[in-house]
Amino acid sequence: MSGPRVELRDVTPEDRDRLRDWRNQPDVAQWMYTDAVIGPEDHARWFAAALADPSRRYWIIELDGEPVGLANLADISPANRRCAWAYYLASPAVRGKGVGAYVEYWMIEQVFGALGFAKLWCEVLVENEAVWKLHESFGFRREALLRQHVWKNGAPRDVVGLGLLAQDWAAVREASRERLQAKGYALD
Repeated sequence: MSGPRVELRDVTPEDRDRLRDWRNQPDVAQWMYTDAVIGPEDHARWFAAALADPSRRYWIIELDGEPVGLANLADISPANRRCAWAYYLASPAVRGKGVGAYVEYWMIEQVFGALGFAKLWCEVLVENEAVWKLHESFGFRREALLRQHVWKNGAPRDVVGLGLLAQDWAAVREASRERLQAKGYALD
């Protein structure tokens, strides 16, 4: 069985405008911490800083060769053997096809395999239940409820903080792998 071909590639300068367009889409922005439409100058400053910052790393998610989203690591701390992560799928047409699950698996493997870290952390708006439940299905545990942590559309929003330890991942890795393979994803 052959499934979709998902790949993650490094963000390049040619991706700058695409990322701004994606981030300003209402169905992407609704899950971000900020509401403001991002202008070209602000985005150019952010983009330059993001690519130069060794504590962050960004990848474009591609589905069958087409860019469809962004994944990143942030607060990369080799001394503490941990980092945070996030992703979004900009194309509504690819949601619900297991692309997010594939990206989750790939990112976790990077953190605990290639980087050799001990912990991966993420934050999700509490109403984004589909995403925090996806994280939990990969072994993440709720470690925090950050009450009124961000303001969206003039109202406070709570945020769920989730953590995954290397030993937690070891306990669910094979089952997670089998789930993705059953959907036709090649993982090697």
